[in-house]
Amino acid sequence: MKSFRTFVVATGSALILTSAGIDCATAAESSNATDKMNAYVGCINRLSARAFDSESRYFSWAAKSGPTGKERIIYGLYTIYDTADCKKNVEAANAMEPHDAALEGAATAYVNAVTTLGPLLKEADDYYTQENYKDDKMAKGKALHPKLVAAWDAFGVADKNLRAGVDAINDKRKTEQLAAIEAKEGKKTRYYIEATMIDAKRMLRLANADKPDIEAITKAVSNYEATVKGFEDANTADGGKVSSMFTSNAKSVLVTGKQLMRRIRDKVPYTSGQKMMMNPGSAWMVEGSPARLMRDYNQLVDSYNSIAQFGIE
Repeated sequence: MKSFRTFVVATGSALILTSAGIDCATAAESSNATDKMNAYVGCINRLSARAFDSESRYFSWAAKSGPTGKERIIYGLYTIYDTADCKKNVEAANAMEPHDAALEGAATAYVNAVTTLGPLLKEADDYYTQENYKDDKMAKGKALHPKLVAAWDAFGVADKNLRAGVDAINDKRKTEQLAAIEAKEGKKTRYYIEATMIDAKRMLRLANADKPDIEAITKAVSNYEATVKGFEDANTADGGKVSSMFTSNAKSVLVTGKQLMRRIRDKVPYTSGQKMMMNPGSAWMVEGSPARLMRDYNQLVDSYNSIAQFGIE
């Protein structure tokens, strides 16, 4: 579901690298790698959700074959934020060591796609906002339609590929960092914070798959529940140093994960009222929905980043 593709911000790595006792040369390379990843993730976080929401908005009133001018309501679409910073940051990141040709290529393709999409959305938004379709019998709207579809399709592919590349590297780094923390400190609070984020992301991915695997989702939810319990116990033993907000957000993800798991497992359809809410901006209010899980997960990420910023002893 494209409208639920909000991404994870890639901050917080410095906390883990420092705690794991990395030497200066390795830390410098790790810092560069983090900067590169943050540039790529920054583009996704700033631009992707809005781009997909714009597509959803457009097709909420326009047919797949395009607008006719006879629609009862014409909503138009959304524009995206300026893409100049994304382009600049990706170019700078691609010039940094360590190099990864595949990831850098995916980032460049993303920039090309989003910088093509942006002006088209602006042109279409001006057309629909000014209601010019009333003057040309939707002629320009019909002409813009195939260009918009092609730009959205190209962007969707570029977005998917960049996410996959970022995810693969982040997953590897997180696993290595978790092992380093366990080796140095054991399974204590810091370990369970990182494990919570890893297991939450795994559960989110599985639940948002095009063809959800209920057995895999059920196992992921169970593992996440055990990790959250481990975190609570470790944090209590450690004097409760981690804010209650992180705990609360972690539990919210668990509750929604279970609700979505049950909806998939028991084949529970959305009610007519819930279907009306399944649009960008309101879908998160539907319990047991992918959008609700994404909203809860993003709040968990925010609280995790606060921990990473201020640190724990």
